[in-house]
Amino acid sequence: MESHEQKPLINDHNKDEYPPMHTAEHILNGGMARRFGHGRAFSAHVERKKSKLDYHLPSPLSDADLRSLEDYVNSIIRENVAVTEEYITQKEAMERFDLSRLPENASETVRVVKVGNYDECLCAGTHVATTGDIGTFRITSSRYQDGIQRIVFKLG
Repeated sequence: MESHEQKPLINDHNKDEYPPMHTAEHILNGGMARRFGHGRAFSAHVERKKSKLDYHLPSPLSDADLRSLEDYVNSIIRENVAVTEEYITQKEAMERFDLSRLPENASETVRVVKVGNYDECLCAGTHVATTGDIGTFRITSSRYQDGIQRIVFKLG
């Protein structure tokens, strides 16, 4: 018997991301949270040509930290891990995620996007099927000011 399972209804997404860049953002966010323990970016501007993420950090990242992050992201890209999704209720999500960025009118069902075992978060955006579809990740600049670390990156 053939299954015709439908995806749950979630809120429409109002952005048109470039899937490789958006997925690279997930990997970088996961790496930042794991390595430095200060959470995901509080501000993100993700575009096709270049992207920037802002993090609250107590001190600036060193050049060695930035090169290590770049190497980390590229190693996951080369690993070609699957990017998957899971649908859960907001109640289930409360136990695993910070829901503060959900819109007030968010649907009861939310989507979790996973990049292998490297990152998982609530997301309504578009992504590649595997990290090998991203290309080469490169941090092009960074700046630290008033407790905020900005990382600018591009692909190619």
